[in-house]
Amino acid sequence: MSKIQQMGNGAVHSIIFSPTGGTKKAVDTLMENISGGAMVNEIDLCDPETCYEDAVFGSDDLALIAIPSYGGHVPKTALERIAQIDGAGVRAVLVCVYGNRAYDNTLAELLDAAVKAGFRPVAAVAAIAEHSIARQVAAGRPDASDAAVLRDMAGKIMEKISAGNENMPGVPGKVTEKQGMSMGMAPGISGDCVKCGLCVRKCPVGAIDADTLKSDSKKCISCMRCISLCPQNARKLNKVITSLGGVALGTLCKKRRECELFL
Repeated sequence: MSKIQQMGNGAVHSIIFSPTGGTKKAVDTLMENISGGAMVNEIDLCDPETCYEDAVFGSDDLALIAIPSYGGHVPKTALERIAQIDGAGVRAVLVCVYGNRAYDNTLAELLDAAVKAGFRPVAAVAAIAEHSIARQVAAGRPDASDAAVLRDMAGKIMEKISAGNENMPGVPGKVTEKQGMSMGMAPGISGDCVKCGLCVRKCPVGAIDADTLKSDSKKCISCMRCISLCPQNARKLNKVITSLGGVALGTLCKKRRECELFL
């Protein structure tokens, strides 16, 4: 079981679910200004071995809770692991990252989950990253323009906190019964696999069999982490499905969407 690092009062914590790295890329840009260069304690919501109940926060700490939007919702796995954490009244900045289509109810669901876990949300951000399945959608984002916007947002967030304004941000969307939905697509395995076992160890939900290396479609949350981490590029989705999905998303996502801040 992985242990969570304990830090002194006034620490900054990154509580993040980033299977393919896009969410972390956006968060790292925000953190450059929010942490002021101080060490950040990262709590990886992708790690099934972490005991999330062990997280301890100081009264002056700040938590940044970040997740990708899955079909306009918070990933179920992230919701379940956030619920295991005792926020202890700590201030929180919420971040949802999406692939340029729409984030729909994601921020509303994340806000609801954070409050139920005991955090005090003071700001929320919707950021853009390369789509985890149709990689041609929002390719290369967050880009330099996004980074500049996110740095400016971080400054405004810290100004609000410094001013003692801890009002909860208003965010779009609503909490629905469909929160936490997965996409229902389990990656397959090709003959290029060398059975290194990395995908088994890194799967956030233990959906890959250690012997056959096949994904259990009932457990898989379609996070695409195994595809992004495979050193042999041996894990793949069905080409027909990804091709059709890419065409559909490409049509829907032609217009460039920008990052949004809610204070």
